Amino acid sequence: MIDTHAHLYDEHFTQNWEVHLHEMKTAGIQEVWLPNCDRESWGALWELYVANAAFCKPMIGLHPTYVKEDFEEQLSFLVKELQSKKVLAIGEIGLDYYWDISFKAQQITAFEKQCHWALEHHLWIDVHCRKAYADLIAILKKKEFNDVRGIIHCFSGDAREAKTLVDLGFTLGIGGVLTYKNANLFQDIQEIPLTNIVLETDAPYLSPVPYRGKPNSPAYLGLIAQKLADYREMPLADVIQVTSTNAKALKAYSSFE
Repeated sequence: MIDTHAHLYDEHFTQNWEVHLHEMKTAGIQEVWLPNCDRESWGALWELYVANAAFCKPMIGLHPTYVKEDFEEQLSFLVKELQSKKVLAIGEIGLDYYWDISFKAQQITAFEKQCHWALEHHLWIDVHCRKAYADLIAILKKKEFNDVRGIIHCFSGDAREAKTLVDLGFTLGIGGVLTYKNANLFQDIQEIPLTNIVLETDAPYLSPVPYRGKPNSPAYLGLIAQKLADYREMPLADVIQVTSTNAKALKAYSSFE
């Protein structure tokens, strides 16, 4: 299995790295893709990747909740790193209107700039979107972004938004929320072909049942895969095979090995 989104550079993992790495590999995890948050997180992310290049794959980007007064300086730093280092994708980037909309305009500017990075470097984007799907879709429908592709990480929109994003060429990242009793996620993605879905954990956040409320881990990815298989009434092995193939197609798009 490939966990397409986990923050393994978080101290929760790095303080006991060998133990966590063993647990992940024992659980059948082949790779974990690392989304960046800002300039400060980049050093730890890159260091972890260099030490574990066969297992961890790096992304670079400015997370929307980290877009503040200094966002242009942050972007300037990150784009210089992008020019000198090979990465899998631009991420995690996007829009988040849940916590604070004080920097809404700056979030949009930062997102569009980073979409251009993806086009210039022939990379895909890993998108964070919370309470902002209307604006996200409006941006992605712009002619200048016709060729932008990627993952909508931790998809939380409705069925109409799911279909629109898939029609635009995006893949939906599905994680622990799928296992929550009161979540509507399955209903919102039930018409989406499995060929447009990848698996993720967002570890150490959003742990699946029965670990909800505790730190998440890519070692729990199988629980998400099993829930998806149950909902779709298909073999677990088929879910793993198709979602892994989808992830590998994104790697090929970025020419990342």
